[in-house]
Amino acid sequence: MFEASLLFYFLLPFLFIFFKLLLTNSDENSQPKSYPLIGNYLSIYANSHRLTQWTSDAIHNSPSFTFVVRRPFGQKRVLTGNPANVQHILKTKFSTYQKGDIFRSTLFDLLGDGIFNVDGDEWKFQRQLSSHEFNTKSLRHFVEHVVDDELNKRLIPILTTAAANDTVLDLQDILQRFALDNICRIAFGYDPAYLTPSLPKAKFAVAFEDAVRISSERFRTITPLFWKFKRFLNIGSEKRLKEAVAEIRRFTTKILNEKKQELTTEPVDLLSRFLNSGHLDENLVTDIVISFILAGRDTTSAALTWFFWLLYKNPAIENEVVKEVKEKSDSPIYDEVKDMVYTHASLCESMRLYPPVPVDSKLANADDVLPDGTVVKKGMMVSYHPYAMGRMESIWGENWTEFQPERWLEKDDTAEKMKFRARDPYVYPVFQAGPRICLGKDMAFLQMKRVVAGVLRQFMVVPAVDDGGEPVFVAALTSKMKGGYPVKIKERKDD
Repeated sequence: MFEASLLFYFLLPFLFIFFKLLLTNSDENSQPKSYPLIGNYLSIYANSHRLTQWTSDAIHNSPSFTFVVRRPFGQKRVLTGNPANVQHILKTKFSTYQKGDIFRSTLFDLLGDGIFNVDGDEWKFQRQLSSHEFNTKSLRHFVEHVVDDELNKRLIPILTTAAANDTVLDLQDILQRFALDNICRIAFGYDPAYLTPSLPKAKFAVAFEDAVRISSERFRTITPLFWKFKRFLNIGSEKRLKEAVAEIRRFTTKILNEKKQELTTEPVDLLSRFLNSGHLDENLVTDIVISFILAGRDTTSAALTWFFWLLYKNPAIENEVVKEVKEKSDSPIYDEVKDMVYTHASLCESMRLYPPVPVDSKLANADDVLPDGTVVKKGMMVSYHPYAMGRMESIWGENWTEFQPERWLEKDDTAEKMKFRARDPYVYPVFQAGPRICLGKDMAFLQMKRVVAGVLRQFMVVPAVDDGGEPVFVAALTSKMKGGYPVKIKERKDD
């Protein structure tokens, strides 16, 4: 007992210094301080609950909009919001900045050799085969049959019941269910029926949430040896990850087996196209399925969750969206959503502030120098930061804090109406840019606009509790609203 007390009093000054440094490093208006051996670890630890916002602050406080994070034991990682650097990474020196071994090994248990976790010829092969499913014919079928069916037969009835009974729904959960059904139906020809009135707590969905969260947390450990040691011992979060991945693979294997039984020579969806290629084993096809579920389920649902919250906070903009929706109500479904210019601009503006993928990373496979002069050594992680870039005054002006769809519009003199004004993808890399630009970008916009039109034509989405504050933005591999988005659904009254 005496020895323990003596040790406590011996360590007390060091604990005092540690917490003092912790508080000193939490100032968002200054650059994080670096110390020998531990680098910026004190700041990283102090901001572990808001790493996306902390790294965004660090980028904004840098004259070049680039910040080098110094991790313990001499590890360095470049974070940038400089558009010239982003173009350099994603296009000019594309072959130099790849997923790399760190990213690949960290996510391999979940993503395996799926398209988001490979480089080179493997990536080219998967992307080339996938690209055939994103033509105009496929997009029209997706909107007019899959999305519209899910909307009218599942989502709208659930919202109607909630409005009639004045019940609270977690809109984030509802939208994730909607997106999961959609991606499974269009990509794999399989309907998991996750969005049904009983809102079943499917094992797969829980497992997927856990696997994405734990896989993302691996990047935050001081050294990969920690999570690798836990995996070797099969303890803690690594034990749960192993269980979750096993559940995910049972789900995807079920999809795969059903597809094999009905396979024809003519591909009818993404999965049958891969199976018909004849070059893939079952494990690789499973990896591909998991990658597309991640892309289709989490990104559009995250974007829509924040979009509906922003509309509630900005009723004038909601009125403009509703006006456009009603103007298009007599148009064919595909043409209706394709031509919703103001809604498209509003969605872009929402994702500027709350991007579904707030940070994306590459690994340098050779020494390099970024356009702003930042030196990159072989083996360094280099990340571009859409969240920080969407909040930069130098890009968006003094009113960057405002939700303003008009910044995406310009007058079309020939048609005497407003038209959409796209931004440079290296200024707005929400869908990546360069050779790896998101294949599903058009599909995502069509799905989101169809949901917006279907919901807002009939309902108003109101937070169950409005305390005047902003929901907490959290990020794993994709972003979410912490704790979900509890809402009440109100019938929209005709003006």
